[in-house]
Amino acid sequence: MRRRDFLVLGSAAACSWPSLPRVTRAQQKIPVIGFLRNTSATGSEHLVRAFSQGLREAGLEEGQNVKIEYRWANDRLDALPALAKDLVQAQVDCLVANNQSVLAAKSATSTIPVVFVTGGDPVGIGLVSSLSHPGGNVTGISFTSAPLDTKRFGLMHEIVPKDRTIAFLIDSNTPASEGQLQAMQRAAQAVDRKLLVVRAEKESDLDDRFSTIAKANAGGIIIGTGPFFLAYRYRLIALADRHKLPGMFSNRNYVEAGGLVSYGASIPDAYRQAGIYVGRILKGERPADLPILQPTKFDLIINLITAKALGLDQCAVIAKPQQ
Repeated sequence: MRRRDFLVLGSAAACSWPSLPRVTRAQQKIPVIGFLRNTSATGSEHLVRAFSQGLREAGLEEGQNVKIEYRWANDRLDALPALAKDLVQAQVDCLVANNQSVLAAKSATSTIPVVFVTGGDPVGIGLVSSLSHPGGNVTGISFTSAPLDTKRFGLMHEIVPKDRTIAFLIDSNTPASEGQLQAMQRAAQAVDRKLLVVRAEKESDLDDRFSTIAKANAGGIIIGTGPFFLAYRYRLIALADRHKLPGMFSNRNYVEAGGLVSYGASIPDAYRQAGIYVGRILKGERPADLPILQPTKFDLIINLITAKALGLDQCAVIAKPQQ
């Protein structure tokens, strides 16, 4: 693998619906999609492009036979309920939402179809009744998976010297964190590796938690998933840099901000799948009948500038993950 460039490796509801499809029923107007994210528009352009690609695969083109209303929370989770309500009041025909955004969307409407893209467990957090038969007005793409957590630990295990502890930082407010912890603990036990578990709930916790990790002589850190960590990704990366800690993350946003490496489901491909689902719904299919999709593509992304700064530019183990 070349180390001179920034490298991206891709491998790899019960609702009462009108009898006519939404597009047919609304021939007098172009259907409107509400697109809601807890992040900012800047940095999300690739996701919008992927979503548009999915719409095109379903026969829809923004500005021609479909309109999209975008709402961005700019990492302010408290803004999501009002943004979701605004889209509902605008009488959009379908909502697309991610992570915490979908909780706001589900709270705002029980009739407008909602398609989510989330790393959380949709059954566990109450979005749907089952993966195969969602029920209600919500369906989507879920990329939560214990094997992904195991793979992240395995990569960090190879990067960090064997005599050093690996730290795992958890967002205590994220329901999926306990499942991630169990997967990490099993992976650590399998290779007889010490795992230091540290929890954080708010920004003011972060300095203290990294000090704890440094005092434990940890050789690297794995950052758990959750909107809190994503919102403060620049702070997390600055702290990891200050303490000379290689960091493993769940998605490319962290690596683009200066983190070392991420491994996870391809978020752009998930948005492409969401676009296809929206198209099917607008043509008359019910969210209740569309099973929750699982990821089919995965990305290993490495910031080679950061790797070189950490003295890891010769690390041969950062390579394409096996599928």
